[in-house]
Amino acid sequence: MSLKFGTSGLRGLSIDLDGPPAAIYGTAFARYLLSSGRAKPGDPILLGRDFRDSSPSISAICAGALSRAGLTVLDCGTVPTPALALYGLEKGAAGLMITGSHIPADRNGIKFYRPDGEIDKGDEEAIGAEAAKVRASPVDATPGSAEDHSQQAIDLFLARNATILPAGALHGLKVGVYQHSTVARDLFVDILSRYGADVVPLGRSETFIPVDTEAVSPATIDLLKAWTAQHGLDAIVSADGDGDRPLVSDETGQPLRGDLVGLIAAQFVGAAVAVTPVTSNSGLERQPGISILRTRVGSPFVIDGMMQAIRQGQTGVAGFEANGGTLTATDFTLNGTVFKALPTRDSFLPALAVLSRAAHAGKTLSALAATYALPVALSDRIENFPPETSGALMAYLRAGGDNLAQFLAPIGAPDSISDIDGLRVTLTDGRVIHFRPSGNAPEMRCYVEAETAEQAEALLKRGLERIRAFARQQG
Repeated sequence: MSLKFGTSGLRGLSIDLDGPPAAIYGTAFARYLLSSGRAKPGDPILLGRDFRDSSPSISAICAGALSRAGLTVLDCGTVPTPALALYGLEKGAAGLMITGSHIPADRNGIKFYRPDGEIDKGDEEAIGAEAAKVRASPVDATPGSAEDHSQQAIDLFLARNATILPAGALHGLKVGVYQHSTVARDLFVDILSRYGADVVPLGRSETFIPVDTEAVSPATIDLLKAWTAQHGLDAIVSADGDGDRPLVSDETGQPLRGDLVGLIAAQFVGAAVAVTPVTSNSGLERQPGISILRTRVGSPFVIDGMMQAIRQGQTGVAGFEANGGTLTATDFTLNGTVFKALPTRDSFLPALAVLSRAAHAGKTLSALAATYALPVALSDRIENFPPETSGALMAYLRAGGDNLAQFLAPIGAPDSISDIDGLRVTLTDGRVIHFRPSGNAPEMRCYVEAETAEQAEALLKRGLERIRAFARQQG
């Protein structure tokens, strides 16, 4: 069984989730909500999904399980995860989002929301314990139905995003929307058009396409560059499968780093504190006017960091991940309107913030990005990398300084190390290389930073080569 909790919800192969396992986790979540007092019998619970082939079936099975557990299921359909979360906060309702986010199409998952927002790691443990109890008895996986609330969820999300910028703020910009199979595809066209942008829909697909906004594939970049040149675009925006991670490319089709997009969004809302994982660019701490707090990778850790900041008396608290997904832990005032906290990843706020900043400054997106003077940061992953191999690699690197030095000898000498999440090494020449197993899929990730693009590309290539060489030695 491939199912496990990762950096954002339950993930695994679709064939391991579709069927009784979906009913097990749907029932377990309902029992946890009821036993913890976060819901009572008859309370509403929201259900959303992405466009993966397996998502409708998994969603229907969860609907049946939740109904039999005593909750009233409201079907929000194919909506972005932040729209589902916002509607849940509005109604005081828990929710489930059936999505595998950016991972391959043969995989899927469930994101769980309490009535007050995302579950945390403690909740994950409790849901897992309930699932073990449910699994011990025969499981009813009969699909169920639910009242359609998709339009209510969409309308609320549109209303939120309609207040972020002044009317006509994007007039004069020609923006492509890479629609592929993201649930955000039509909403992006609608919202950008409302702000006066000349919008060009691109690449709509009825077949699910996994788009990782943190490690954009060369094939995707080629598409973005070709479309930008063909249509004379100022930018292209998109998102991952469930619409909570933004993809923003400049006027050449080159994607902006997600952590830069998140930083611009945090500055745009006027955040005094921004919480972000250790994988985000090390140059963030050099940006004036905003305090950066670091966490492990994953939205539960970012949310916990934001809540800690609030408990310590901080105001104006936001967060973002290296993929650009932006969270707000406190209310902000934007365009004369209260912008309510939404402590879950959102792709719309950061995309709008970047476009607005560029338009207001009269700069291209590449020129805007250059003003931040961040180190060049790149990342990539090795897919289908056995978890036992990644575990062995991390154990070897952590076993002692000699092991790490030997492993990195073809690359450089280590100067300092961070072990917050994976192993992040600053080399004696200032370059950074970070090895980290994915928490969502059988992948090994490598992140690098250097002063120039050429240095970063070379470092990333060597880092991936060292990972592959270790795997070959493991047989």
